Amino acid sequence: MPEETRKRSAALPNRISIPHGPELDAPPTFPADAGRSDEESLEAVKALMLKLAAGRSFERLGAIVQEHLFTGGKRLRAKLALASIDALDGPTEVAVPWAAACELLHNATLVHDDLQDGDPVRRGRFAVWVRHGQAQAINAGDLLLMLPFIALEHVPVGDDGVRWQLSRAIARRAEQTVRGQSLEMCLLHSGRWDWDSYAEAATGKTSALMALPVHGAAVLAGQDPERAEALSNCFKRLGLLFQIQDDVVDLYGDKGRAEKGGDVREGGVTALVAEHLRLHPGDKDWLIGILAKPRDETSIADVEEVSERFRSGGALDAVIDRIRSIEAEITAAPILLEEPRLHQVALHLVEMSLKPIRHLLK
Repeated sequence: MPEETRKRSAALPNRISIPHGPELDAPPTFPADAGRSDEESLEAVKALMLKLAAGRSFERLGAIVQEHLFTGGKRLRAKLALASIDALDGPTEVAVPWAAACELLHNATLVHDDLQDGDPVRRGRFAVWVRHGQAQAINAGDLLLMLPFIALEHVPVGDDGVRWQLSRAIARRAEQTVRGQSLEMCLLHSGRWDWDSYAEAATGKTSALMALPVHGAAVLAGQDPERAEALSNCFKRLGLLFQIQDDVVDLYGDKGRAEKGGDVREGGVTALVAEHLRLHPGDKDWLIGILAKPRDETSIADVEEVSERFRSGGALDAVIDRIRSIEAEITAAPILLEEPRLHQVALHLVEMSLKPIRHLLK
């Protein structure tokens, strides 16, 4: 661990409290699998994840992963898996293990993401890499990448062909997520500040794991592979919508953090950056100069100036227009309209995603 990081982590308490905002509010509710309430279903998912993390004998890495899982989170991917299986009339007994598989993969990306970004806090507690070091964080993330495939052993289906489809879906979505994360990390320094590059990175990093729960649910409900893919792609677009609104909330909403503009401080090429440079290419040196600064050298004045220029220069309005367009595309998707209950799940997620910025959409 670098000396600067070691000093920072040593100076921080074991647990810290941060203000509650939209990111940390109570998670949305979705239909539970038959015979269980929402809470009971999620507790069953949590129990299976903890069991898989522990493995066959108690050891340090399993304890580290369990510790991370105990921090909670929205469990959005698990909820989406449970709701999608219910909406598509899939067998109820497959819901919990499939939800666990999706949630485990999501948590793998969180552990690695915190390490790569140098974020010391996750869900109000120290991130894994701060508490246990960078090497163990890599191990924990790697274990979490493998556990979704072990979770499939608990899916009670007699056809191994179904398990193969689920395994392939997990592997493909994991691949897309890692590629998206890698692309996002090099957008700034490779000069890829255009909208298409931003959307490619965001679709990989965020959208893939929004599509996965629906893809597997459709497979488990007996849908053919092409239709399962098509249904899940609607939620892939929803993942892009979620990422774009998250970029907006970072500057013009409340993420429940002590300061706004985290993306500016981290040098992120966001939707707002892409739109501003499209509209004002002459601002490239100014904006990239701020984004390229080390995080601790980015001032409050820098963040405020960026925020004001995005607003006055039209980037915020342009991003809002893109949000409206994607929202309309999702809500009117023909294949979703053929599955009314899954369509309702999508509408619920759209509303949940856009709630923090509805005041800007009016």
